[in-house]
Amino acid sequence: MERMPKWADVILTPLISLVLAFAISALVILAIGESPAEALKVMVQGALGSSYGWGFTLYYTTNFVFTGLAVMVAYHAGLFNIGGEGQAAMGGLGVALVVLALPWPHWALALPAAAMGAALFGALWALVPAWLQARRGSHIVITTIMFNFIAAAALNYMLVNVLRPVGSMDPASARFPEAAHLPKLSEMALGLGVEWGRNTPANVTFFLAIAACLLVWLLIWRTRLGYEIRAFGKSEPAALYAGISPVRITVLAMLVSGALAGLMAVNNVMGEAERLVLNAVEGAGFIGIAVALMGRNHPLGVLLAALLFGFLYQGGGELALWTSIPRELIVVIQALVILFTGALDNMVRMPLERLFAALRRKGA
Repeated sequence: MERMPKWADVILTPLISLVLAFAISALVILAIGESPAEALKVMVQGALGSSYGWGFTLYYTTNFVFTGLAVMVAYHAGLFNIGGEGQAAMGGLGVALVVLALPWPHWALALPAAAMGAALFGALWALVPAWLQARRGSHIVITTIMFNFIAAAALNYMLVNVLRPVGSMDPASARFPEAAHLPKLSEMALGLGVEWGRNTPANVTFFLAIAACLLVWLLIWRTRLGYEIRAFGKSEPAALYAGISPVRITVLAMLVSGALAGLMAVNNVMGEAERLVLNAVEGAGFIGIAVALMGRNHPLGVLLAALLFGFLYQGGGELALWTSIPRELIVVIQALVILFTGALDNMVRMPLERLFAALRRKGA
């Protein structure tokens, strides 16, 4: 018998954790002499109160969906991929090389090619840690952390010595061709006669993120490979007894995970900056860990958690702009959300389990 209903595990537990995180955040805001109610009002209005705010919120959400899905797929295989930062950075290199290689006549041709380049580079960057884990027992957490730093150094070298245009002092690639410009959501809305999200970076990649959620759901819960990934993640000895190869599943799961992280670059490199720059990932790879944890490692949960963190990012920027509350406070709020939904999950879960057990005994 389940300790508590599925809906309580999926909805109620994260919701209570979120309320606790925001309650403690309110106390922190009070401690620095500001009004929590006013801070919440500014964040909501700045992130959700206008099409301008929504445009930025959905842009951040798109980034976090890809990195959250990357962590989720690896987690189902019993792997903790915290190399999304490096894999997304190398995905950006893949996007830049593909888009700058040819004179693309239209974005509809450039987008799938750039997506394949991003996924390939992200997957290849996850391949070596996967092989080391599968064949040599090197812990995936250690190797993926190391590869984040290697990716940063490699990207810096490529931008300064290879991709930087002649005469430019900026460590960045050349601008992408105008024909490879991805439509912004505001431009798509204007084509329908609606003025929405003017001067915001949200673009057509948002729909690619939604499609990725659906495809990952199909992969994990509707394919043989997905079953093998979940079986291996639940019990390696049982999976081995059933004839599932640990090496094969470790490598394949990490390849899919790295590809998803790499796809984030389509949004921020091709869709927003329209060139490759240093530090383009901006911590989204690490935020993906929190998104996957809060989303209970399910694509729908990842999408909703990514929207929450998109709200926090955009709302935090507005908070720093219009109040005296420092921008760093939003990092505190994010940390509290991660703390309560991840490390302190049992603090909420165990009392709920006891409550539902008592209700079942009473009903019996």
